[in-house]
Amino acid sequence: MLHPIFLAMDLYNTHVKLLAFDFLSLTPTRSDPSCFQRKGLRLSRAESIGVVVTRELKPGKFLRFTIDDGTGCIPCVLWLNQLTSSYFSRRSPSSVRSIARSALHFASEIQLGVVVRVRGRITGYRGTVQITVSDVALETDPNAQVLHWLDCVRLARRCYDKFSIIRV
Repeated sequence: MLHPIFLAMDLYNTHVKLLAFDFLSLTPTRSDPSCFQRKGLRLSRAESIGVVVTRELKPGKFLRFTIDDGTGCIPCVLWLNQLTSSYFSRRSPSSVRSIARSALHFASEIQLGVVVRVRGRITGYRGTVQITVSDVALETDPNAQVLHWLDCVRLARRCYDKFSIIRV
């Protein structure tokens, strides 16, 4: 079995399952703006499920939306500027086109009232923590939200909270 400190470091690039109330309590670290903390545990990626309650589309730029899981609302942003952003200039054109197609597909699925599972980087914008979305899945299983809640509680108790005292 791995020593807990190695497990804690491994969670840094893992999509941790969080409920909104837990996600919204994340704080940025002083040393690394791309890193956030949950009770001392360093995190960079998250996964959550909720009902889309707001949606703001800026074509060719981004889709900003909010998901509500019953414990709070998580702001999310899905970038749609892959074809014009210098960030992607070093990648192969076919790869960038594929990423752009995926983003447009995700944006078309994100509609008010649908239940979605989002995964992505934890980022800050204007003092608010948000998910910069890399993956979206529509949830058709009526039990998905409840199962996500149960997963989040179990993982918090058995995994995330155990490492919160370890300073990495």
